[in-house]
Amino acid sequence: MKTIIYYFTGTGNSLAAAKKIASALGDCELVSIALLKDTPGTVTPQADRVGIVCPVYFTGLPVMVARFAEHLDLLHPGYAFSVVTYGGSGASSALRQLDDILRKHKGRGLDAGFMVKMPGNYVLMYSPPAAKKREKLLAIADEQITEVTGAVSRCEKQNLPSSFFANLIHSLMYNRFASHVHDDDRKFSVTDECTSCGTCAAVCPAGNIEIAGGKPVWQHHCELCCACIHICPVQAIQAGRGTEKRLRYRNPAVTIAELKRRP
Repeated sequence: MKTIIYYFTGTGNSLAAAKKIASALGDCELVSIALLKDTPGTVTPQADRVGIVCPVYFTGLPVMVARFAEHLDLLHPGYAFSVVTYGGSGASSALRQLDDILRKHKGRGLDAGFMVKMPGNYVLMYSPPAAKKREKLLAIADEQITEVTGAVSRCEKQNLPSSFFANLIHSLMYNRFASHVHDDDRKFSVTDECTSCGTCAAVCPAGNIEIAGGKPVWQHHCELCCACIHICPVQAIQAGRGTEKRLRYRNPAVTIAELKRRP
């Protein structure tokens, strides 16, 4: 049974989940949503099963994922599912947002939606978990992904999870986040430690960074995935003084090469 998984990732959590699911299912193609963001028209997957794997941002979808979902035709596949990875809360409202978009634009929603808790990476607000807590979270996440894979392999249909509180917060926060996220890169800066390696530009899923004069310059179509901050090998990218002493994070199951927007 052919499966296509469309994924969006910043620091690797969602890609790690997608890889694990794909490996267990077999005959599965992984497709980066970042590489399709400029593709005009409808995306029509030729597969029996289709999945969308992405993180939760401000109780909802990354804006790029929401826009991609508007163009995804799920009428042909027999089974459609989503897995959202999250560090805080709002996973259920993100799944419902995706389901609503699919139903509104293409007339068919999700057959099942799954939530997988992983280490948070929103370094603008907090430090990612330290080693022991991070390892514990990842071990639990692996168990959850194994359960998800079993359900997907059997094409199990499930009611989407729901939380009144998450839906309320989503209604209050998400539209505001989406309205200014592309300009939030104005918070970013680069220090003299920068070595002009270009890693930040290579891993940015939005293609939002250009190297000019040996330094990164943000182009204001940011997704706020924070990959540039986390993946910089010398921690030269900051977002105010609050990030200077905070830990950096990359999912250990994903390499920097895999995070690069284009091979």
